[in-house]
Amino acid sequence: MQRLEEEFEKKKTESGPREVSLPCEVGSALKKRKAADSPIVKAFGIEGRDQLDQKVRRIFFTGGLAFNLARNPHYHRAFQFAAANKIDGYVSPVYSKLQTTLLEKERNHVEKLLNPLKSTWKERGVTIVSDGWSDPLKKPLINFMATSENGTVFIKPVNCFGEVKDRLFILGLMEEVINEVGKQNIVQIVTDKAANCKAAREIIESMYPHIYWTPSVVHTLNLALKNICAAKNVETYDECNWITIVHGDALAIKHFIMNHNMRLAIFCKFSPFKLFSVADTRFASIVVMLKRMKLIRHTHKAMVISDEWTTYRDDDVGKAMLVKEKIMDDDWWENVSYIIDFTATMYEMIRFCDTDKP
Repeated sequence: MQRLEEEFEKKKTESGPREVSLPCEVGSALKKRKAADSPIVKAFGIEGRDQLDQKVRRIFFTGGLAFNLARNPHYHRAFQFAAANKIDGYVSPVYSKLQTTLLEKERNHVEKLLNPLKSTWKERGVTIVSDGWSDPLKKPLINFMATSENGTVFIKPVNCFGEVKDRLFILGLMEEVINEVGKQNIVQIVTDKAANCKAAREIIESMYPHIYWTPSVVHTLNLALKNICAAKNVETYDECNWITIVHGDALAIKHFIMNHNMRLAIFCKFSPFKLFSVADTRFASIVVMLKRMKLIRHTHKAMVISDEWTTYRDDDVGKAMLVKEKIMDDDWWENVSYIIDFTATMYEMIRFCDTDKP
């Protein structure tokens, strides 16, 4: 490029004032240089901003980072600090520094922030809460938290993969947390009503007479709701089997719409809401799903009587007809309403208790 520019200048000198056509590359380069040298670009640092944007976007794209990171306030503060402070010779943290010294410093910083909260434990007492769940890789985890009227502190997670979660295993985990928090600070321990937790509870209460074990209200109510809406024992099954059938119908409707692209496209034309895909592990999952179905009841009816629904026949026509019959069945919707009404008290109590508040 530099050689072409020199040849152009030479031709210009030799030929006098007459016009000389520029090669495309030279003309483009000169235009960019003039644009970069313009007073407006210099005044606002536009070129520097563009170059920085280029480097930042390559961090995201080459590292496979989620775009949500750009909404993190610490992300913005880091760049604002760097722009406001000229730090000569600064080098960004390397991999080893991030996972060692910087991680330890951040842990210490968080501990200092929690000290005012922890200082109230001795005076007012604290509750230890245990909760089991599975991570995205299906590894079983048990979380331990300490909660008081001033807030909740996350103590630690325990990876239980490959472990037999019997009463002795649960007891060992609870003892570790009790020693970490301080037995003199603990008023009660809250867990679910699983048999291993109940067995560990008896040992804990014998070792620490001042510590009470309390079953989770939310878990207890959810078990009661499941025993009604998804009955498995014979006595309840005979009385409540119709609820399981209604729930099965609702699942069949949802799956048919969600699993067929054109049916889902038709549904989206009529409904301002989306269909819930509720996991079975969620509290009151059956009621949550039926409440959403009832909320968009008229949308479902408008959908199945539409010309689009009737004329589209590239999927299972038999299932489409069954879905239409069920949605147009007023008696079926009456059963849905009845289930929602008589479980309302338990559902509202679950919603009320399933919070971070003591």
